[in-house]
Amino acid sequence: MFTTPLCRSLGIAHPVFCAGIGAAAGAELVAAVSGAGGCGVLGTAGLPGKFVCEQIRQVKRQTVNPFGVNIVLPLLRKGQIEACFDERVPIVVFFWGDCAPYAERARQLGIKVFVQVGSVAEAMRAAEAGADAVIAQGFEAGGHVKGTTSLSVLLPAVVDAVRPLPVLASGGIADGRGLIAALALGGQAISIGTRFLASREANAAAAYKERVVSATAEDTVHVEHFDVGWPQAAHRVLRNAAVHRLESGERLRSGERPGEGGFVGRMSSGGATIDIPAYSAYVAERGAVADIDEMALYAGESCTLIDEIKPAAEIVSDILRDASETMTRLSSWA
Repeated sequence: MFTTPLCRSLGIAHPVFCAGIGAAAGAELVAAVSGAGGCGVLGTAGLPGKFVCEQIRQVKRQTVNPFGVNIVLPLLRKGQIEACFDERVPIVVFFWGDCAPYAERARQLGIKVFVQVGSVAEAMRAAEAGADAVIAQGFEAGGHVKGTTSLSVLLPAVVDAVRPLPVLASGGIADGRGLIAALALGGQAISIGTRFLASREANAAAAYKERVVSATAEDTVHVEHFDVGWPQAAHRVLRNAAVHRLESGERLRSGERPGEGGFVGRMSSGGATIDIPAYSAYVAERGAVADIDEMALYAGESCTLIDEIKPAAEIVSDILRDASETMTRLSSWA
């Protein structure tokens, strides 16, 4: 019922994408979303190229359905792009940078190029660089957020600016009502992170997932606080002890903050055990032994709409059912 031209061109059943939410969007989550007829997107931020290649192969072993790989250009590591090209992944999603150096080679390999943008101007640049689709990310979104405009305004403006390129909607969406709204505004799919972060398959610490479930939109804040490893990059996170210090007046510059230079825990990430620096951009991954009150708990305003940790396939099913019920309700008003 909700299949769009973008779905047909990619060979997916449903216009529901899992955003590449850093290391939290591992092979298990990607395969689950794609296996349910949506499109999972593998997160690679800061991960070694060899590990990314292994993750891509793991997804392929678990599903034959299309999926994508997210490349965060400021955090690009050797071997990440090569892994995508060598494995000929169906989609590469670029974020926070210029896709032009990679678009032509991707096209030669039959790989679709998506670019996540935060403004109309950025969307137009992506179209000119050869993008096959753009993802309009609203200010409500969790994680790193480049733009400053709400999705309800940004999405139709981007659709108008880059037509006939398909546009996906991202930010503040967690259910079928959001899908219907996105389609009504001209989008051809939704790309959601926070709802899938609170899934059983997400590679995130259990305590982090529980924080997302118990939070509301008012518990999120847009800051540049967790900047070790990725400076001058704004992000939306849940308020915790580290954020409260920032809000209470300790607005010290990077290099002068309490505890800076130290570590807040350890975890396995990218095939290695790492120490987690204070104020770092790291995601609290599954099994982390760390004080998450001192870590970036990325989450969007859509956390208000999330009240349970569920399997990813069930989340996809819930979205589609909600969308159908929403359409039935709207039809009854006609």
